[in-house]
Amino acid sequence: MNLDQIDWQKSELLPVIVQDSATLEVLMMAYMNREALELSLATKIAHYFSRSKQRLWKKGESSGHLQHIDRFLLDCDNDTLLLMVRQEGVACHTGRKSCFFTDIESGEAISEPQIDTSAAYGIIDELYHIILSRKNADPSTSWTAKLLSKGDNTILKKVVEEAGEFSFAVKDGNESEIIYECADLVYHVLVALGHKNISPDRIKQELARRFGTSGIAEKNSRPS
Repeated sequence: MNLDQIDWQKSELLPVIVQDSATLEVLMMAYMNREALELSLATKIAHYFSRSKQRLWKKGESSGHLQHIDRFLLDCDNDTLLLMVRQEGVACHTGRKSCFFTDIESGEAISEPQIDTSAAYGIIDELYHIILSRKNADPSTSWTAKLLSKGDNTILKKVVEEAGEFSFAVKDGNESEIIYECADLVYHVLVALGHKNISPDRIKQELARRFGTSGIAEKNSRPS
């Protein structure tokens, strides 16, 4: 593929539709930047650019559910790509074969998870995705949906409240209370991140960036 024939002027990110080579079922939609496309072409394993994580990612890097690419098809406008793939495991982080499983009229799922993916992605990522899914839920039946519907002030008030309760638990030295209050605090921090569409992966990236740097030097490097 001549990468220069792609219309990168419209966007640095190329929309990518992913289809099962055997069944022709549409599995997911993602984005590639030039580097992700070059890696995908070289390895025949799907690599994408995550807008939420703001980094390159190999599909299946956590779960092992790789996508082996049979064909790369470019549309007539040179700005959208179709991948024909052989999917290992499932495409969706929910454990379903396809990411397209919600009927928009009824709001109901038309398929059930085939695989339990919670262990593969970790509880923090799993909880974050659940929080994102609650953005369109009924606030009268979901505490998370209620928090998200209230906006910044209510969400941040709960973060401050839970941080205070965690601090008092640490001061009191009660181990079980420390764990309980820390879990509450982490949940409400994730709600705040979800409200702003900031993936926990970006926090991990920032922590990784700080490794090997003195805490004092890192703090002094921040703009005043």
